[in-house]
Amino acid sequence: MERSADIPGGKDNAEAATTGRHRVVVVGAGFGGLETVHRLAGAPVSITLIDRRNHHLFQPLLYQVATASLATSEIAWPIRHLLSGRREVITLLASVTGVDVAAQRVLLDDGDALEYDTLVLATGVRHAYFGHDEWEPFAPGLKTLEDATTIRRRLLLAFERAERESDPQRRAALLTFVIVGGGPTGVELAGTIAELARVTLPPDFRNIDTRAARVVLIEAGPRVLAGFAEDLSDYAHRSLERIGVEVVLGRAVSECSADGVIYGGEVLKSNTILWAAGVRASPAAEWLGVPLDRAGRVIVEPDLTVPGRPEVFAIGDTVTIAAPDGQPVPGIAPAAKQQGRYVADVIKARLRGETSPAPFHYKHAGSLAQIGKRLAVIDFGRIKLRGALAWWIWGIAHIYFLIGVRNRLSVAISWLWNYLRDQRSSRLITQGRSAPEYPKQP
Repeated sequence: MERSADIPGGKDNAEAATTGRHRVVVVGAGFGGLETVHRLAGAPVSITLIDRRNHHLFQPLLYQVATASLATSEIAWPIRHLLSGRREVITLLASVTGVDVAAQRVLLDDGDALEYDTLVLATGVRHAYFGHDEWEPFAPGLKTLEDATTIRRRLLLAFERAERESDPQRRAALLTFVIVGGGPTGVELAGTIAELARVTLPPDFRNIDTRAARVVLIEAGPRVLAGFAEDLSDYAHRSLERIGVEVVLGRAVSECSADGVIYGGEVLKSNTILWAAGVRASPAAEWLGVPLDRAGRVIVEPDLTVPGRPEVFAIGDTVTIAAPDGQPVPGIAPAAKQQGRYVADVIKARLRGETSPAPFHYKHAGSLAQIGKRLAVIDFGRIKLRGALAWWIWGIAHIYFLIGVRNRLSVAISWLWNYLRDQRSSRLITQGRSAPEYPKQP
């Protein structure tokens, strides 16, 4: 075993051990991990927060970066800056490769390890292609800033390439955008891309009419937004079609390639496919050697601890646990924040020698999804809203949960400008070479 002074944060770990400070390691700086750290403020602990990226991401608005509505800096913040006032918190930029539960150590990708007294795993999810990982190069998902800028690049390059394409069939494929998956992310992507093509871009091009673009949303189930009330799902379906989205239901995609997709035996030529159909948890369950569900999520105890390991918590998209209605707690930001708050309370109670709080109880505040500009649906249970009013509430709620006054003002101004002028301020093609690459024509 490495000496504690030889590992990242090891000196601080050693000091914590000699001074009696409890060592808490949090893996993942998403909503759940960051909430845990915030709620442990003032507790007699030494905290190490590990993430493989240096920023906290407001994922609910990630699709707006992908569709050129917002800049990356408006929905992401440096982790070190967010925690700069917390002297008891060490932030590490590293990738976790495993957990040695017997020795209570977190294993890092460079061969180092970090000891803990309490471990909180908030490692999130990744894309799931239902056994077809070979589809990923052709159908990127949307979970990170890198994903968002990649998708934005593909969307904008499709229009640029169509502008100089003379072959009608190739041009049609370039102007066909396929979104696989009819959940909130798929619906929000489809609606925003349709408005981008029909409202924002037409004045900018000369050789093509961007309003002729096809936006096709494919959902294997019987309706879009299956987690919402049926009447709101129906409203979303009708609204999508009204703004120009072709909604295909009840047919699963069986093939994704550079040429397009095959669904229900039908071939659809497309150069831009976006994946919003499924997710799979991080390998946290594999690290721990504990039971997992079909999506790879850890099956946790009622107090969010890992079975047989009371010193290890798992929260957020990493886990599955039942809500009061018997259904799994949804993988959304409010749920992760509630779990992070609960875990912090349990840790503080243990340190005080008190009985742990009652089992975790999820309180669902409601479900929200934007369909397009001035169109959204909100399901608060007994109260259901749709249309323009829902859109304003959706916007206010998201602005409220952003971090910092500057970001709230920036996003509010961007949305207001888009609302009044139909302009998206972040139509920048970034990544890759300075000049766009065009594939060789056969």
